[in-house]
Amino acid sequence: MPFATVLQDNKKKAVLLTILAGFMWGTSFPAIKVGLKYIDPYSFVLLRFLFAALIMLAISLLRREFNLKFEKKRLIFSLGITNGVAYLMQYIGMVYVSASASSLFVNLSVVWVAIITPLLFHERLGWKKALSVMISFLGVIFITTNLDFASLTEGMIAADLLVIVAGIMWAVWIVYNKPLVNDNSSMVQVVTWLLIFTVLPLLPIAPFSATVLSSLPLEAWLAILYTAIFCWIVPYYLWLKGLKHISPVTSSVVLLTEIIVAVTIATIVLGEVFTVISGIGAFLIIIAIIFVS
Repeated sequence: MPFATVLQDNKKKAVLLTILAGFMWGTSFPAIKVGLKYIDPYSFVLLRFLFAALIMLAISLLRREFNLKFEKKRLIFSLGITNGVAYLMQYIGMVYVSASASSLFVNLSVVWVAIITPLLFHERLGWKKALSVMISFLGVIFITTNLDFASLTEGMIAADLLVIVAGIMWAVWIVYNKPLVNDNSSMVQVVTWLLIFTVLPLLPIAPFSATVLSSLPLEAWLAILYTAIFCWIVPYYLWLKGLKHISPVTSSVVLLTEIIVAVTIATIVLGEVFTVISGIGAFLIIIAIIFVS
């Protein structure tokens, strides 16, 4: 099989894996909003990643892939800390910010990635990727605001800023995940250690949690376990596999499938409004994904 054909097949698989990861991550926004009805944000984010880390630790031990000596320790440590702090900021912000607005602020990362990647890695953006970023950004605005920008400040400005900064941190996080997949490191080990390091910045807030574990209802535990497994472990693994064969910019555009899923579920489950303008936004995002991939 010609080398060019192999590369094209790898890219198609990478895009498919990224779309699947985006779909699963998209369900996290409504799930978090539901979970926050029963559990405070500090306990929620801590328990989510503590369970995720323990699950991955058990998997890596069973597969005999857990090793204290692993490559890119400093990078994985930095990514884990960044991830933990960003998630804590998102959870606190989402107490006051709607699921749709949260998905907008987080998914602004597609713009930040397009800016950061050429600066840090001297990667040429190209007109196709640049156009896809602009189209997708327009789609994100349409689908989340319905062009009613006053709705973005229905919560607290401080809460909005927390989620926006979390999105910027994830843009840096996305870009610096690329080196993790450019070697032969075990994906299971990478995910395990990154989750362990993600928990570290969350531990100091544990004593401030107002939640008593024994009093948590079933709905809270379901939200914790669902977001730990199906909104992090599985999609992150799939996304890393995909990132190996596509650029961070392409990956961030394709990941916008999550905002379509988030807004659709928020409409059905949480009663948030989905309009014709939202539909146009979803269509623009799909066009951008097809164009860039």
